[in-house]
Amino acid sequence: MTDGSARVRIAPSPTGDPHVGTAYVALFNRTLARQTGGQFLLRIDDTDRTRYQASSEQKIFDALRWLGLDWDEGPDLGGPCAPYRQSERTDIYQQRVDILLNSGCAYRCFCSAETLAEAREIQKKNKMRLGYPGTCRDLDPTEARQRAAKEEPHVIRLRVPDEGQTAFVDQIRGEIRVDNSEIDDQVLIKTDGFPTYHMANVVDDIEFGITHVVRAEEWLISTPKHVLIYQALGQSLPKFFHVPLLRNADHSKISKRKNPVSLDWFREQGYLKEAILNFLALMGWSPADEQEVFDLDRFQQEFNIEKISTGAPVFDLVKLDWLNGMHIRKMDPQALLQRLDEEGFLPPGVSCQDAAPILPLVTERMVRLSEFCDRTDWYFGEPAAPTADQLIPKKGTHETSRMALAGALQLLADVTTFEAAFIEPVLDQILDQNSLKKPQLFMPLRWALTSRQDSPDLIEVIMVLGKDRALDRISRALEILVNTP
Repeated sequence: MTDGSARVRIAPSPTGDPHVGTAYVALFNRTLARQTGGQFLLRIDDTDRTRYQASSEQKIFDALRWLGLDWDEGPDLGGPCAPYRQSERTDIYQQRVDILLNSGCAYRCFCSAETLAEAREIQKKNKMRLGYPGTCRDLDPTEARQRAAKEEPHVIRLRVPDEGQTAFVDQIRGEIRVDNSEIDDQVLIKTDGFPTYHMANVVDDIEFGITHVVRAEEWLISTPKHVLIYQALGQSLPKFFHVPLLRNADHSKISKRKNPVSLDWFREQGYLKEAILNFLALMGWSPADEQEVFDLDRFQQEFNIEKISTGAPVFDLVKLDWLNGMHIRKMDPQALLQRLDEEGFLPPGVSCQDAAPILPLVTERMVRLSEFCDRTDWYFGEPAAPTADQLIPKKGTHETSRMALAGALQLLADVTTFEAAFIEPVLDQILDQNSLKKPQLFMPLRWALTSRQDSPDLIEVIMVLGKDRALDRISRALEILVNTP
C-alpha cells in the first residue's frame, strides 16, 4: 500500500456524454484518497475548444455523483487551487512556459501546417522516424520574441535532449526507460494560446500538489514527455500508476462503435450504481477470496493499488448483467422499490406501495431495473388476450387445455382464501381429475393469467391477482378455446 496521504485527481474532457472510462479511473483515484486520508480532486480539461460541449460538464458531475464517486475539490465546489477548469488557468500556463523559454528548455516554432506536412511526407518517403524535424530549434531567441510580438502565428515546443534516456517508475510495471531520440519536441502552447494536454496536465498536477497520478495505460506512452516537463520546471515526479484499458470483446480499446460507453446509457438501462462500481473494480483488481460480488465499502477496505492487474480486461455486458441481477437480489425490498421510483422505472401512476405486492415475484428474474415494467404489465394492466395456440402447450391438445381451464375456473371459484396452502391442493385436484401432466395445466393457466410464457411462479401469480381478476382471465381464455375449432 502507498505511504502517506494521497492527493489524486481525475481530469475528464467535456466533449460529450460522460464516459464509463472516467468512472473506472475515478473509482481507483477516489478509493486511494479515502484509504489514505487524502483528497480526490475533479479538474475539467477543456482546452480542446474545437470539441468542447457546454452541457457536457454538468453531465459529468451528475453521472459521477449518481455513482457515489464524490470529490473534495472541483469547479462546482471550489478549493484552495481554484480555478479547476483549464480554460480559466491560461495565465498560469503562460507563466510556466515563460520559465521554460527563458531557461532554453522550450522554443518558439513558426513552421506552418503545410511545412510540417511536407516534412512528414519526406520522413515517410525516406523511412525516417516521424516527428518534428527541428527546423526552429536553433532560431535566435531574440528574433523569435520579435516575430511573436508581431503576432506571427507560432507554437511553443519543448526542447527534448538530443541524447540520453528519460526514465520513470510506474508503480505497477516497474522502471521504464525511453531513448530521448524517440521523443518528439512536443507542442506546449498551441497557436490559439491554449496549452496542449501535456503542458496543462503537468502544470496543473504541480500546482494542485498531486502526489499520485492514477490514469489509464493509454497515457503510458506520453509519460516520458511529462517527465521531461517536470524536470525542465525543476519539479519532483509524482508516483505514476497506469491502470489497464477497458477492452471490447476483440480486445480493442473500448469504444462506442462496439460497446455502450456513456454512463447515462447505463443509468437509463436500469443498471444499479453498486453493480457498475463492482464491475469496474473487477476490471483491474479482484479480492483475495475471489468473491466477485462486493460493495464499495469492501472494495475500499481491501483494495491495494499496487496489485492492479496489467491484463486486458474485457468489458463484458453479459457479466455486468449478471452482477446487476445479483445486486438487485441483495437489496432490501423497500430500498429496491425506492430505487425503482427514483430512477423512473415504476409504471406511470404506480406508487411504491402499489408495487410492493408484485416486487417479490419478479425480483429473481430481473437483470435490469428497466425490466420491471415489462415483467409486471400483466399485473398493473390488462394484457392482450392470448391466442388459442398459446393456450395449447407442445404436449397438449385443444381438449386438454379446455379441461385444464374449465377445471381451474370451477374449483378456484370455491376457494375462499386465496393463499398458497389452499390454491396448491386445487391445482393437484385438477391434475388428478383430468389425468393431466403439469405442463398441460400450468402452461394454459400461465398464458390465461399473464399472456406471457415467462411469468413468475403460477401459484404466486394467482394469489397476487386475487380471486376476481384470476377468474375473469381464466374465463376469457376458456372462451377463446371454446370459440376456436
